[in-house]
Amino acid sequence: MAQARIFYQQDCDINVLKGKRVAIIGYGSQGHAHALNLKESGVDVVVGLYEGSKSWAKAEQQGLTVMTTEEAAKTSDIIMILIPDEKQAAQNIFLFFIIFIKL
Repeated sequence: MAQARIFYQQDCDINVLKGKRVAIIGYGSQGHAHALNLKESGVDVVVGLYEGSKSWAKAEQQGLTVMTTEEAAKTSDIIMILIPDEKQAAQNIFLFFIIFIKL
């Protein structure tokens, strides 16, 4: 069995994200951590949430741009889906991205 390779900070090049917009879909325990880390690293980040989400104001208070999921996906180069699996299924989130997003 092949040994796992561990990546460290020096193995990553944040410059590959320069000039690109990253959409973080969801702002729970994973989404907020990724969004804030990317923002602090100088990446253009938007958070995609459903209208009426309790997290909308929280993300804005933390200095992030918040849009509907559809808007965030349409205006971004990279999309990270960080919502619970059961919510993805309930919202047909993958079908949404296949239909509305140019891959």
